[in-house]
Amino acid sequence: MTRRQAATLLPLQIVTGSAQNTALKVGLIGAGSRGTYTGTMVNKNPKAKITMVCDVTDAQMAASKAKIGAPDAKTTKDFRGVLASDVDAVVIATPVYLHPEHFEAAVKSGKHIYMEKPAGLDVAGCKRVMRAADSANRSQNITFGFQQRYGGVYVKAKQYLESGAAGKIREIHGEFLKFALQGNEPVMPPPRNEKEKLEQWKLWRSTFGEVIVETYVHNLDAINWFVGAHPLKAIGSGGRTVEKRGDLLDHLSVTYDYPDKLQMTFLGSQMTPRWFRSNRERYICDNGFIETAREYWSYNAGKGVTTEKSEHDISIDSLNAFVQRVIDGKPENVGVRAAESTLTAILGQMAIDQRREVTWEEMMRSA
Repeated sequence: MTRRQAATLLPLQIVTGSAQNTALKVGLIGAGSRGTYTGTMVNKNPKAKITMVCDVTDAQMAASKAKIGAPDAKTTKDFRGVLASDVDAVVIATPVYLHPEHFEAAVKSGKHIYMEKPAGLDVAGCKRVMRAADSANRSQNITFGFQQRYGGVYVKAKQYLESGAAGKIREIHGEFLKFALQGNEPVMPPPRNEKEKLEQWKLWRSTFGEVIVETYVHNLDAINWFVGAHPLKAIGSGGRTVEKRGDLLDHLSVTYDYPDKLQMTFLGSQMTPRWFRSNRERYICDNGFIETAREYWSYNAGKGVTTEKSEHDISIDSLNAFVQRVIDGKPENVGVRAAESTLTAILGQMAIDQRREVTWEEMMRSA
């Protein structure tokens, strides 16, 4: 008997959601900027309601509740309190280094789970997430915040690719170039306690993961989806040109090799001018090209470029789809897939760090 077959026999009391005419009760674990934004989008859905908020300070929880528009939501500083409550589902938006622990506990609680990316910051953490996801009851909805998978413009682009109109993919180029720092930000010493660790978690690999893991993983997940596979190996380079804080890179480039001799090049930068930003993927095919981004998608198969803009932030598509699946009792479990996309980013990080080609198998054996 496989673990997946055995999981269907687990005696978990899975919460299937409120009645059709009652809003789904959702608990927010992690009320920082992203968690608050996600919670706001959930609360705007008439089928869902944020009823509990968890963070480490009273001030942060109060501020988050005000922005979300959930003044009556209960609060707790212990994420286990949310998991033990009567909420139907949880949104996990905590610092990356806490993701495996929080995800594992949420799976065991039986709650439906929407967790922000990435799965973890290292191979061991991703494997922990995969084991937890594989052990989940088949009635649980487990979704990660890889919004491209649900965004309307991305879904249409994927359908166009599958139609064969552009032909087979020959090569792929991805990039995420943005302004995130100037180079004159105050430099702080490494954190000395848990409070400082939480305050500085976005500056250090030990809490954030490299920037390719925490940020560029969105692009890599979308590319894995379009290709239908994870890469076999990678080679890359990166550096710190203006960043003086922490230990993260401020630019990098990675070339990934996928099955069938397909290569993908990815460029990332945190130090563009404030007015410049480019976040997209481009698929060069036999008979045309496809370009995808959060704001639009374009294609050209020889008759000129056609572009369609997104109607809204694709995070809304992802969150609304999650709520609807819970209400309809149509679960998905993407934990393993989300971990594989995160591992794709970690593979690139390892190739950059070691300045040589690193294979998927070597990476997986590293922890």
